[in-house]
Amino acid sequence: MTVIYSREVSTSSRGIGKFLKLLFRWRGSIYKIVWFNLFLYLVVYYGLKLLFMYGVTDLTQRNTIIKLSTYFSKSEDVIPLSFVLGFFVNVVYTRWWSQFCTIPEPDGIALQVSATVIGNEDMPRMIRRTIMRYVVLSFTMTLTMISPRIKKRFPTYEHLVEAGLLTDDEKKLIEEFQDCQPKYAMYWLPISWAVNLAVEAKSEKLIEGEIGLEDLVGQLNKFREKCKMLTYYDWVCIPLVYTQLVTFAVYLYFLFTIIGEQFIEESSNINSRSFMFPFMNCLKFFFYMGWLKVAESMINPFGEDDDDFDINWMIDRNLQVGYWIVDKNQNKCPRVTKDYHWDKPIVSQLPFTKETAKYKCDHPVSSTRHIELEKTRKKHIFNCCESDETGVEGTYGILGKMQLIPKRHNSKASLNKVTIDSTKNEDED
Repeated sequence: MTVIYSREVSTSSRGIGKFLKLLFRWRGSIYKIVWFNLFLYLVVYYGLKLLFMYGVTDLTQRNTIIKLSTYFSKSEDVIPLSFVLGFFVNVVYTRWWSQFCTIPEPDGIALQVSATVIGNEDMPRMIRRTIMRYVVLSFTMTLTMISPRIKKRFPTYEHLVEAGLLTDDEKKLIEEFQDCQPKYAMYWLPISWAVNLAVEAKSEKLIEGEIGLEDLVGQLNKFREKCKMLTYYDWVCIPLVYTQLVTFAVYLYFLFTIIGEQFIEESSNINSRSFMFPFMNCLKFFFYMGWLKVAESMINPFGEDDDDFDINWMIDRNLQVGYWIVDKNQNKCPRVTKDYHWDKPIVSQLPFTKETAKYKCDHPVSSTRHIELEKTRKKHIFNCCESDETGVEGTYGILGKMQLIPKRHNSKASLNKVTIDSTKNEDED
């Protein structure tokens, strides 16, 4: 179930920090996913330290280990861990949010069915309810393919029959189709049944007009498309080589730190410094390993982690709300009356409680509210001519548009000037 903490961070104006409250939560926390790896890291770290202090007595071997530790200490920065992890987590987060946005909801289909299939008799009611059941069945069958939680809840078609999402006859049809094509998924089959049922309702005059049928089939097709995309996310993962690269980089980096960050003394004397706690190493391990664990928990949000999607709740909610829209709420609406502001020429501001009275005067203000022009600069200018060295004049018309007009030249004067210039040149020659 998703860990929700919106209430704790809804207001950040009071206190020393709303996020500090979240540091003391365990479920879905970074401590829960990192503590075991940190414990193993410290066990290996102190195991190597004790081995060096008590197991290696030869001076030559000790000097070799010291040189090896120095080499690993200088080689830690060779791995660009921050860049590799940051880019990988960004890719995983984008994929995680896209999967959430891909989850289909049947509310639009329910509203379309309720508006299209009219009637309170048994047949229209059965058609409306059956279409919604097929939609939820398709969603559930899709989740059984990608989610361990749903697969454990409905491991076989018999469990779907017991839950009321499938009938015995429908179960036989699915099994017959699977016998012919066992390698293909069946999530689309209930949507096909729903489309066929809508076409049959149109032929029985339970759906009036072609537009209603087209809209309903379009809604069903969109739902099927989203179910298909969920299976694609399960089918096409982030390339394995990239996941291996990131995992290898993180674990190799901390293998270097285990050896390179040892407090090794060249002398054989044991002092208190040899058992100093590697605080900075643990801090780096907490951040980098936590980053990797965050990616691990988000890469498949349909699993059984604390912060995975509440898909069990989604199935129950979709079925109950869908039935309510197409059946219990069919052709029902409140009686139309004159509203509270009917006789008021200007609608008054809605009331506030005493707790929210301080927000009564809040309203958006434009960013240019402080700009004030002097009285002499407020007058409009409609005719303004400017010239530049290019021989082009700019004239602002009444409409305020810039028109580029070349300067007018006296053609005759220009010709005379050219003749005079030519005569002067001939006399000089």
